[in-house]
Amino acid sequence: MAPSKKPQVELDRFDLAILAILQKDNTTPQRQIGEAVNLSAPAVQRRIKRMEETGVIRANVALIDPVSVNQALTILVEVEVESEQIALLDAAKAAFTAAPEVQQCYYVTGDVDFMLVVIVPTMADYEAFTRRMFFGNANIKRFRTFVTMDPVKVGLSVPL
Repeated sequence: MAPSKKPQVELDRFDLAILAILQKDNTTPQRQIGEAVNLSAPAVQRRIKRMEETGVIRANVALIDPVSVNQALTILVEVEVESEQIALLDAAKAAFTAAPEVQQCYYVTGDVDFMLVVIVPTMADYEAFTRRMFFGNANIKRFRTFVTMDPVKVGLSVPL
């Protein structure tokens, strides 16, 4: 799981304007986007397709309110590994990626090795997650849990 090294894609002001609209609502009709950025709908369609093909647009997804689907707890977890051998780091990355409870995983610098955003229905579910992911893994040295009390700002928008 080596980091992907994609070539930098050239984006002009039209591309950035289209992306800004799509980040707010990716169901906006292309005709409406075209009117907003002063391009034809087919030109908008071609630009969106190019940005999808080059990986600028990584996915088109629905953002779901976790509480509405009984996933009420958002937990931030610092994880420190015992060994930073590449094979063991890759195994940790694969395990975190495969775990449905892990919404986000970051390999980081500093005192810890990974930061996770974990979403679960209850603390009992989180305990089961820790037993499976941390206590059952000899390469996990320690982990530290932060239970969120109020999601002040949650989003994935990229500043353009």
